[in-house]
Amino acid sequence: MQLLSLYVGKPVKAEYKGKPLETGIYKQPAEGTVFLARTNLEGDGQADLINHGGPDKAVCVYSQEHYAYWEQRSGRKLEGCAFGENFTVSGMPEAEVCIGDVFELGSAAVQISQPRQPCFKVALKQDWPELPVWIQDTGYSGYYLRVLQEGFVAAGQPFRRIARDASGVTIAEANRLKYHDKSDMDGIRKLLAVGALSASWRESFEKRLRS
Repeated sequence: MQLLSLYVGKPVKAEYKGKPLETGIYKQPAEGTVFLARTNLEGDGQADLINHGGPDKAVCVYSQEHYAYWEQRSGRKLEGCAFGENFTVSGMPEAEVCIGDVFELGSAAVQISQPRQPCFKVALKQDWPELPVWIQDTGYSGYYLRVLQEGFVAAGQPFRRIARDASGVTIAEANRLKYHDKSDMDGIRKLLAVGALSASWRESFEKRLRS
């Protein structure tokens, strides 16, 4: 398990369907070590602070292994940070990591908090309108990290798993419940039992149970 590439970027102005917006999805490679704070990497930023960033979503992660699939499906070469991620990683696909897993990276410690929920800004970045829905369909979503211990990180460093959540709810399982098997109440209850689940996903699934 390794951090292959690290990207940061401040929000910039863009246009989507003829309307102006600000987005932080256009990131650039970060050289050397970067300080990872509780809510952000140094030099990074989000325009929509309701749906991005904050303690539960300090870092966005995407697996390098998925790039080949998307290149084959799109028929084109994808550049780095194609999905707006901060970390491009290897050996950490959605089916093999769990919400609540804790890792050491450099001098920092991070914890998986929820899957990444793709929005239209990924489609904007790639000029590929269907991409958010296809990400949901495949489960190649990526995921978010919260920061348990601030520290310095750099591309090329290994992830060392130091704790695994006892519930064993993978990111792939959380995506299944979110998008595909929405009436699996037992699965939802198991997900809600994971203490490390982000506040926004917890609220969404608690609402589904109540309804």
